[in-house]
Amino acid sequence: MALRLIHVGIGGWGGDWAVNAVPRVPTIERVAAVDADPAALAKGRKRAGIPEEQCFTSLGEAMDKVSADAVLVTATVGAHVPLAVEALHAGKHVLVEKPFAPTVAEAHEVLAAADEAGRTVMVSQNYRFFPAARTAARLVADQALGRLGTVHIDFRKWANSAPEAGHRHYRLVHPLLYDMAIHHFDLMRMVLGQEPVSVYTQVSDPPWSRFKEEASAVLTVTFDGGSVVSYRGSWVSSGEPTAWSGAWHLECEDGEIYWTGRDGPAGSAEGDDIRVTRRGDEGPVAEPVTMLDVPYIGRAGSLAEFARAVEAGEEPESSGRRNVASLALAEAAARSVVSGQVEKVTWGQD
Repeated sequence: MALRLIHVGIGGWGGDWAVNAVPRVPTIERVAAVDADPAALAKGRKRAGIPEEQCFTSLGEAMDKVSADAVLVTATVGAHVPLAVEALHAGKHVLVEKPFAPTVAEAHEVLAAADEAGRTVMVSQNYRFFPAARTAARLVADQALGRLGTVHIDFRKWANSAPEAGHRHYRLVHPLLYDMAIHHFDLMRMVLGQEPVSVYTQVSDPPWSRFKEEASAVLTVTFDGGSVVSYRGSWVSSGEPTAWSGAWHLECEDGEIYWTGRDGPAGSAEGDDIRVTRRGDEGPVAEPVTMLDVPYIGRAGSLAEFARAVEAGEEPESSGRRNVASLALAEAAARSVVSGQVEKVTWGQD
């Protein structure tokens, strides 16, 4: 039986979820759509072909009139916590778009509500559900090239062409760290199989940046297993763009794992690539590697894992409890921007 889902926030990126993610997963049945903006609701309804009788302007009204098991929240981040808490208090499971919450403290409010309700909360970190990322994580876990040492990640995009007037992206709080690097922070935790301990952030915005806050930065992240990650990210890079997952070089004891991913159209893994080179007496030697099969790609993977975990009564891979560490790393990186110091990464882990 499919998980009956109320989708909240179908304007903008949420509208893309409604068209390119939700319909791809047969274990999900959308039974209602919600948006507080009537114009966005009408546009999203038409775009996704949602029946008018399934559309509402408040989550409360939708839950009163429709029988549902769960709520998908793709509204703006400021609405994540109140919507998730409302759904949990009504006994619904919750899947929320990243970032989980504006702050770690607010994320814990959601976790407390989930514990009280006995319901599942999961954060959609869709970059986890691509073959190259999952294959890299498996190679590291299996120590296919020995122990892991230093990791180098580059992310480069040009998102600086739009006029400044009225462009929301330029006015985001910590647009690199919270809007984009949160994906890479979560991937660091998954691929390394380690948790972050500390981070230092150096803003590297060029003079042509139109962003109000950092759009380019260099970070050093230390992990509890001893690995150190050197991360360079930019929304305003004039260099060759990377794939959305970035370009990863994982230096291991006996060689290097290189991978990149999430570079094709929605729901596609056609841009994924992974290469393994082993140290040899006469230089690096390439070794064949077969990428793992991932049946549901990206956001569809998040939805499928959510439905599976709820059905099985298990904690999902990117549960709210687990994901709060990714948010804590973003929060600590932002604190480092202000303090100019190395900041500890804390999320109540004891």
